[in-house]
Amino acid sequence: MAYVEDRIVHDADSHLMELPNCLDPYLDQKALERYRDLPIYKRKLARSVEIDEACKRQQDLEYRAGAQTNILLRKNHYALGAFLPEDRRRAIDCLGFATQLVFTTFCLGNFGLDRELDVELAYAVASAHNRMMTDFCDVDRRLLATSYVPLVDFERSRACAREAIERGAKAILIGSRCPNRHSPSHVDLDPVWAQAQEAGLPILFHVGGEELLNPDYFENGAPRVKDFHGGEENFTSVSYMPIPHSVMQTLACLIIDGVMDRFPRLKFGAIELGASWAPSWLRSIDSAAAAFVRNEERLHRLSARPSEIARRQVRLTPYPHEDTAWIIANSDEEMLMFSSDFPHVEGGRNPLKRFDESLSGLPQRTADRFYRDNFVDLMGEGLPSELRRPDRPTAG
Repeated sequence: MAYVEDRIVHDADSHLMELPNCLDPYLDQKALERYRDLPIYKRKLARSVEIDEACKRQQDLEYRAGAQTNILLRKNHYALGAFLPEDRRRAIDCLGFATQLVFTTFCLGNFGLDRELDVELAYAVASAHNRMMTDFCDVDRRLLATSYVPLVDFERSRACAREAIERGAKAILIGSRCPNRHSPSHVDLDPVWAQAQEAGLPILFHVGGEELLNPDYFENGAPRVKDFHGGEENFTSVSYMPIPHSVMQTLACLIIDGVMDRFPRLKFGAIELGASWAPSWLRSIDSAAAAFVRNEERLHRLSARPSEIARRQVRLTPYPHEDTAWIIANSDEEMLMFSSDFPHVEGGRNPLKRFDESLSGLPQRTADRFYRDNFVDLMGEGLPSELRRPDRPTAG
């Protein structure tokens, strides 16, 4: 028996838990040596003992026999399908999702290379990641691969997007923080948006690509607070607060500077960035337009109010702990989507139950949009037509 039964649910956020050497086959020797010398790579490699233990468990027949029963209880590298492609096919059977949008874990934020001066390595690693992701997802058509495109160099970004689309990416992932030296709304990035719109693929943001909390906030005179994994790499209650700030600013620029109007069929998704900020953000971008409309010609050229453009082209995934019904009531029922965050700890053990409880009492149409239709709208041609509203999800 699958986790999801008797309804169609698309999962807008799931992850691959890569092994430390996941990009090695996709990098030439020169780039591989420079990549392995990155401090962030060395820090991640230091956790290999834990990963080795998970790999051993995944080979144990008795452990594997309990995979379906524990499909949402085992997390990270211990979960079924965390890093073995053939196991991920079985995992999505056990989960029962019609499709899963698949993101990286190890490579989130492109190892910080977008903020460095080594532009060549930033694009080499992004390309390696993209080929690795499409190869992993090729095992099953229900797995929808995301491909990362840095925005630091206009020509390289255009080439990176073209390569990703040609290799079978189902969505283009970009950082939510501002690139060095230019806005994400710069007109010379239009070829990236044009390629995505022509291919019918969405542009996505995901947690890990945002501007992080100023580390001085951690110096409060008390012992350092650990994150929910027991370390310091992930979020605490304080570092959680600025997670949506970058995407709020970037989306506002893409609307106000006319990118969404120049590419009106292009959809944008903010994934694992929460959604409680959406109601006030929609009010704020309208307020900004009203305050400066007399002085800014670009505001006169907009096809509609900024909030209406956002409702037309932006989709969001709330966290399970957020009040999804309240967000919908104060934003738009066409903006929010379900996500499991499988197999990350943050997704919890029963995300469907938590969202169902929040949505109880709302019309069935609203629930259908949350679990199915808004994802179909976001994904466009990135979602095979036969999987959009299937009678019954099937392996492929």
